[in-house]
Amino acid sequence: MLRIANASGFYGDRFDAMKEMLTGGPLDVLTGDYLAELTMLILGRDRLKDPRLGYAKTFLRQLEESLGLAQDRGVKIVANAGGLNPAGLADAVRELADRVGVPVKVAHVEGDDLADRFPGALSANAYLGGAGIAECLRAGADVVVTGRVTDAALVTGPAAAHFGWGPEDYDALAGAVVAGHVLECGTQATGGNYSFFSGHDVRRPGFPLAEIHADGTSVITKHDGTGGLVDVGTVTAQLLYETGGARYAGPDVTARLDTVRLAQDGEDRVRISGVRGEAPPPTLKVGLNRIGGWRNEVVFVLTGLDIEAKARLVREQLDDAFGKHRPAEVRWELARTERPDGDTEERASAYLRLVVRDSDPGKVGRAVSGAAIELALGSYPGFHVTAPPGKGAPYGVFEAEYIDAAELTHTAVLPDGRRITVPTPVCTKDVEPVPDEGRLPAELPAGPRRAAPLGLVAGARSGDKGGDANVGVWARSDDAWRWLAHELTVSRFRALLPETAELTVVRHVLPNLRALNFTVEGILGEGVAAQARFDPQAKALGEWLRSRYVDIPEVLL
Repeated sequence: MLRIANASGFYGDRFDAMKEMLTGGPLDVLTGDYLAELTMLILGRDRLKDPRLGYAKTFLRQLEESLGLAQDRGVKIVANAGGLNPAGLADAVRELADRVGVPVKVAHVEGDDLADRFPGALSANAYLGGAGIAECLRAGADVVVTGRVTDAALVTGPAAAHFGWGPEDYDALAGAVVAGHVLECGTQATGGNYSFFSGHDVRRPGFPLAEIHADGTSVITKHDGTGGLVDVGTVTAQLLYETGGARYAGPDVTARLDTVRLAQDGEDRVRISGVRGEAPPPTLKVGLNRIGGWRNEVVFVLTGLDIEAKARLVREQLDDAFGKHRPAEVRWELARTERPDGDTEERASAYLRLVVRDSDPGKVGRAVSGAAIELALGSYPGFHVTAPPGKGAPYGVFEAEYIDAAELTHTAVLPDGRRITVPTPVCTKDVEPVPDEGRLPAELPAGPRRAAPLGLVAGARSGDKGGDANVGVWARSDDAWRWLAHELTVSRFRALLPETAELTVVRHVLPNLRALNFTVEGILGEGVAAQARFDPQAKALGEWLRSRYVDIPEVLL
């Protein structure tokens, strides 16, 4: 058995987690996921200021107090904190190790950086698999840092190295991918951001760990005495996060999410079994970040009576003030948060949000902030804003491209400096959708129904992938699944979430998880960094869906 834990789900996660995981119980490998689409943009801007940067600096500060602990306990550390400069981070780790007097062997993985092939991109990085990590660990590395690898690669690499899996051990690799996907977002697997959080103490969830076996099966758990919970629901929620159809494709293997079986294996223990794998696709995803332009934002507070008229007045005034200097994109959103006869001023107020974007910083800077502030004594009664308008800021745009896996050189740089080229998979298979026909349960018998929030019988988790969002919805019982699978069609989904009405929505059925996964194409515009929409990462899209009223069979309530 191999115990692999997580200590970071994003750049900025709980700083003490690395030390907590090293001291909280037995481990073999401690991973850290620091990268996301937005993070790569942030690191790209860091590198513009200083070419020596481009990696997650927090990781070094965490290592300063934890490297000795890891060495004493024989725990390997594997993290993608290298970002855009894994070689630079590896050197920094060696310098740190010398300074704190902890002799460690450091290796890194490179080959993902494709910026030279995409002129104009701030960053362009292919998503590599875990084979380079495995080479580093086989060579005796104590610390392995990478650039852009898939989040699950932080688990597939160590598992392959430990168990001796080959590139065609698809089922075992797929099992590790599923375990890695559960671990990658840290405490989202242990009660964080969980639909059914009430009734559990999730004030400070512990970070998750996976006990992985030689056949790829695993048990998801956490250190004894830590907060949160691990049950079939929390693991289901994380499995649905930022995924799509039944085939979950990656550079190591395509994991069949429709074969995953979850079972409670004791308190805070969930067993994952049955995962089937297929050959990986012949292409690799490349994430591109570029500066898309400049944006600014002003939020006007509208209090008391005549909210619509007040909003109309300020919009007309700003439109006149822009004149020929009007930004290329002007968006208004009125949030009717006020209550009639509000007992505090804030509860009697609504918010009118103005967002402007343009390639010319001048058109979103003083031209906007000045026009807004100049209205202070000559607009609607009670005029004020939530914060003084700024001068505008650059925003990023994310795009995804795909290249043949053979077009790059995936390289493991070993502790002794040797460079090992990781071979491209010999066998590949294009990813095809799994048809839903014949996979739906029998419908629940007819009976009385009552209008109630969907969330009384179903959980949800949502997230972003570039400009798209996914919403995973799962039922808590077999009977609820029999109803949900037939009730929540694409047309019903669009009706419940009107923002999706004109967008392409694709539904995927995952019967073993009693779940439906919806992909909403284009709802996030050009990605999180573009901030094209309220909730730009679609984190709460699922909770909005759960709050909507539907006619639910009374037998389920």
